[in-house]
Amino acid sequence: MKKIMIIACAAICFAACNSKKDYDQIFKDPNLYCKTVYELNNVVMGNNFGPIVASRNYMYAAVAGYEVIAGGYPDKYNSLAGQLKGLQSVPHPKAGQKIDFEFSALLAYCKLGEAVTFPEGSMKIYVDSLKMLAQDHGMPSDIFDNSIEYSDSVSAAVMRWSKKDNYLQTRGASQYTVNDSPGRWVPTPPAYTSAMEPHWREIRSCVIDSPEQFMPTPPYQFNVTEKNSDYYKEVKLSQNIVDSLNPEQTWIADFWDDNPFKLNVSGHLMFATKKFSPAGHWMGIVGIAAIKSGADFSKTVEAYAKTSISLFDAFIQCWNIKYTYNTLRPETAINKYFDPNWRPHLQTPPFPEYTCGHCTISSAAAETLTSDFGENFSYNDTTELDFGIKSRSFTSFKDAAVETLNSRFYGGIHYHYSCLISNKMGKEVGDLVVTRLKMKKD
Repeated sequence: MKKIMIIACAAICFAACNSKKDYDQIFKDPNLYCKTVYELNNVVMGNNFGPIVASRNYMYAAVAGYEVIAGGYPDKYNSLAGQLKGLQSVPHPKAGQKIDFEFSALLAYCKLGEAVTFPEGSMKIYVDSLKMLAQDHGMPSDIFDNSIEYSDSVSAAVMRWSKKDNYLQTRGASQYTVNDSPGRWVPTPPAYTSAMEPHWREIRSCVIDSPEQFMPTPPYQFNVTEKNSDYYKEVKLSQNIVDSLNPEQTWIADFWDDNPFKLNVSGHLMFATKKFSPAGHWMGIVGIAAIKSGADFSKTVEAYAKTSISLFDAFIQCWNIKYTYNTLRPETAINKYFDPNWRPHLQTPPFPEYTCGHCTISSAAAETLTSDFGENFSYNDTTELDFGIKSRSFTSFKDAAVETLNSRFYGGIHYHYSCLISNKMGKEVGDLVVTRLKMKKD
């Protein structure tokens, strides 16, 4: 991870050495913001945070970056103060101060990205390289100092807001109770990890009224004895699809795996491989869309903020359902009642099955991105190239969300009907975010 950051910083410094007195153009490049999000994505991955907690980090960082832009361009963008739960006010720029708002937004994004959940200094090398970039490209000292000052003031306000979301209180909350009730979730191999974030529904949401605002029908009643029962059919469907995956289905499952910490076991040897989490994958898609569309810096910042808010609320909505019903995974049902040697194609994550988190948050993200870039925005998703998985092309963000729901079924970690319902739940969350948030000025 440190090597990646050093390489990134070296690239920035190389650019700095080849041009002078053009800081106002350098920091208006939306690619720089996308690179900054990518840096945070690598820090998230390197520090082993689960996908749910990661969504919190992306959201606060993106809101901080957006609030700087909203403060700098009040004729184009509205502050999210008064629109997001608990966010009452954010400082405005001081009258007459010369500020480079793009540079300031980058610093605010990094500051919140590091401060919300990570060890101090995790983005210091990268932040220092941004400051060096500003100085080497001729940013006057007063603008440099004012930009940092404004970034710090906005960051402080967003940080105060973040501390009241109940996150710290949930760190000391009770653990999930494991018992052998039929149909109830229990830890799965190979790590048999305890249930992840059983109290996440207690986290303050941004836009949705409550975690119960969007509730699906209850899951199918547990029944592994009657062949005509809905539950029995779903279990066998999961077993059969994994046993008969074709190359395309395997590729789809692997492409959307997004397991941030896969535990590999070989004899007595155990080691982990890492990828971007589901939310991290969608952060990558935001960048791809922004660059392809030719979005300017401000629109890019707005798209990251809106999408991260949608992802954050979708996780809260989904986790409420998961720990309302506590349904067991296909792997557990198949191993216990049909085939003890069966394994899913993907590694089963450590939380209840119903509903599907990745399907929910992907559908929510697709709705928000569609609102920014259009219904038929085709793109090539290169996010997984970092992990040796070739790219896939999509005709729209919603097309990608549908493929995501299929991927969890192909992977053998979710029932098919659960994936379909999750896609619907995510769409409702995303629609609400799009409808309620008034970010762009008319």
